[in-house]
Amino acid sequence: MKRRQFLAMAAAVAATGCSGTRTRESTGEYLDDASVTTKVKSALLQDEIVKGLDIQVETFKGTVQLSGFVDTASEKQRAEAIARDVAGVRSVKNDIRVKQ
Repeated sequence: MKRRQFLAMAAAVAATGCSGTRTRESTGEYLDDASVTTKVKSALLQDEIVKGLDIQVETFKGTVQLSGFVDTASEKQRAEAIARDVAGVRSVKNDIRVKQ
């Protein structure tokens, strides 16, 4: 009987240890977000207008955060549009700054 209780407790700990919270990603979410980040960065680098090397991309639970500097407001808007079109992106927080 004690062995069964131990196994049940170990399973519960293992299940909650891998699950995400509001401020912490699960292992699966982390891998999904890493994939989204890679796809967004790749799309930015392939674009002829946006200077993808000047833009940083981070993803947390499907929300992509863009930061860095661009030359024009249209470049900032285009970077956001590119990010929104990537599969797996739930929302975009655009913290890109336009150089003055």
